[in-house]
Amino acid sequence: MSGTSLTLTIATPSRVWFDAVEIVSLRAEDESGSFGIRTRHADYVTLLTPSVVRWTCADGATRYCAVDGGVLLVSRGAEVSIACREAIPGDSLESLEAGVRRHHAVEDDAARRARVDQLRLHARAVRQMLRYLCPRQGRDAAYGVAMGATSR
Repeated sequence: MSGTSLTLTIATPSRVWFDAVEIVSLRAEDESGSFGIRTRHADYVTLLTPSVVRWTCADGATRYCAVDGGVLLVSRGAEVSIACREAIPGDSLESLEAGVRRHHAVEDDAARRARVDQLRLHARAVRQMLRYLCPRQGRDAAYGVAMGATSR
C-alpha cells in the first residue's frame, strides 16, 4: 500500500462487503454530522447514524454504501473499518436507491408473512384451548361462538 491511500473494510455479521479496498477518501455521518477521512487521519472511533457512506476509489470512481448505523474505526491513519448490522452497496446513488427499495420491500414482505404466521399460531392455540376447555357435547357450539358464528 502506498502512503497516499487508505484501505476500506465494510462488514456485517453475515458478510464482508468490502475487504481492504484501496480508497483515497471517505465521507460518513455520525450524530455530529457529516465528516471526511483522508490518509494520515488520526485514530478515530465513532458511531455512525443510518446513512450513506461515500468514498472515492484509487481509480477516481465514487462508490456508495447505505448502512443502518454502525461503528467506524480509523487506525494507523490508513485503515478504515465499518461494522454494521446491514449494508447495501451501490455504484451510483440511483443503483443504491433501487437496492434500498428492494431491501425494504423484502423486509416488508417478511414482516407481513411473520404477522400471518403469528395469527395462524394464535388461532390454532385458541382452537386447542377450546378443545380442552369445552365439554364434548358443547364443543361445536362453543367453537362456533368463539369463531364468530351465530347459532339458530
